[in-house]
Amino acid sequence: MSSRRTVWSLSFLVLLFAFASSLPAKAQDQDAPVKRGRKYKAPPATSHIEVTVVKKFNGKPIMNAAVIFNPSMDGKDEGNLEVKTDPDGKAIIDVIPTGSTVRVQVIAPGFATFAEEYEVTGATKEIAVAMIRPRAQVSSYENNDGKDATRKPGVQEPIRPTTPTTKPVPTTPPATSQQPATPNSTPQQ
Repeated sequence: MSSRRTVWSLSFLVLLFAFASSLPAKAQDQDAPVKRGRKYKAPPATSHIEVTVVKKFNGKPIMNAAVIFNPSMDGKDEGNLEVKTDPDGKAIIDVIPTGSTVRVQVIAPGFATFAEEYEVTGATKEIAVAMIRPRAQVSSYENNDGKDATRKPGVQEPIRPTTPTTKPVPTTPPATSQQPATPNSTPQQ
C-alpha cells in the first residue's frame, strides 16, 4: 500500500509542478519590463604584441625609442597608440585586435625612422626591428644604394665663419693745431 501511495503522490507532484511552472511563465511575459537600448557587444579578442628595437650595427637594444601602433580592421582606422621601449629595447602592448592590420613605426633619436605593416593573426606576435643610421635623400637621377648621409646624426649647428670680421674704424673729427684765442694772448704769426 505504501508503494501505491508513493507512486500516486509522485505523479500528483509532477502534475502540480508542470501546471505551476506554466502559469508564472505567462505572468512573467506580461509583467516583464521591455528592455530598450543597445545590446551588449563584447570587445574583439586582442593579441599580445612585443616589439624589440636594436641597433643594426652592434645589436644593442635602444632604450626610450617611440614605438607607434596604428591598427586598422576591415579598412577602418582604430586610432593609434604609442609605447616607449624599456632598457631591454622591448615595447609590449596587449590591446591590438586579433585579425587586424597594424602599422608599426619606430622613432629613435640618431636613427632613420622605421615603418612597416604587419598582419596580426594569432594571439601573440613578436617583431624585431634593427635600426640603421640615416641615409642620404633618395634621388631618381643617381644611384642611391648604400649611400651614407652627408650630415651626421644628432643636433646640427649652422656653419659659421671662423675668421673674425673687420670692424670699421670709427671716424672722429680731425684735430686742429691752432689753439683757441684767449683775451690776454696775442695771436701768433
